Amino acid sequence: MTLPQVVSHEEWRAAREELLAKEKAATRARDALNAERRRLPMVEVGKEYVFEGGDGKATLLDLFRGRDQLVVYHFMFAPEWDAGCRSCSAFLDQIGHLAHLRARGTEFAAISRAPYTKILPFKARMGWTAPWYSSYGTDFNHDFQVTLEPAGETGGERPGVSCFLRDRDRVFHTYSTYERGLDGLGSTTSFLDLTALGRQEEWEEPRGRASALGAPAGSERIRYHDEYED
Repeated sequence: MTLPQVVSHEEWRAAREELLAKEKAATRARDALNAERRRLPMVEVGKEYVFEGGDGKATLLDLFRGRDQLVVYHFMFAPEWDAGCRSCSAFLDQIGHLAHLRARGTEFAAISRAPYTKILPFKARMGWTAPWYSSYGTDFNHDFQVTLEPAGETGGERPGVSCFLRDRDRVFHTYSTYERGLDGLGSTTSFLDLTALGRQEEWEEPRGRASALGAPAGSERIRYHDEYED
């Protein structure tokens, strides 16, 4: 095993400050990339998808649960599998309390192609509480390019995240990313950075989206998770 070089505190401080300058540059570059992502055009979802979840049948609009945005995690779980993907399971394990995401008008849901009768016992085994729906029998996975042909080693499944925006009863697809594009995701802010409305902070570009929900800027709405009013 190769370990870091041992140096004096002064040498470490100098090296750390040099790296810090690069980290700050990366943060500014990430902010600019997020702004460019928020400027992406969007496309209306005209097809009617019917999913199955804990409350029975649900449309894509239902998955918003009345909120303005929806982040979907495409969980790899093919109909013929007996359990969900291990890597996808590790991803879902890291999802924090959804109250903070919901406080900014954004809902989260996992969707898999396996029937809900397979999803339910696996979800119970894993102890997850996040909403999880089955797209079995629909074109949803194919339309959003997370079930591919030919099948290959993973049965044609690949992980991904898709973001949607709601305008009354109209649903728009704003963004998707797959596989390595999921690196670094899992926190509330990392998901919000993928959405059209972002973190809803006053400093974000393009301007005017911080007040899109008619509420104070995002950071001003942070509470202990048991203090939010749903």
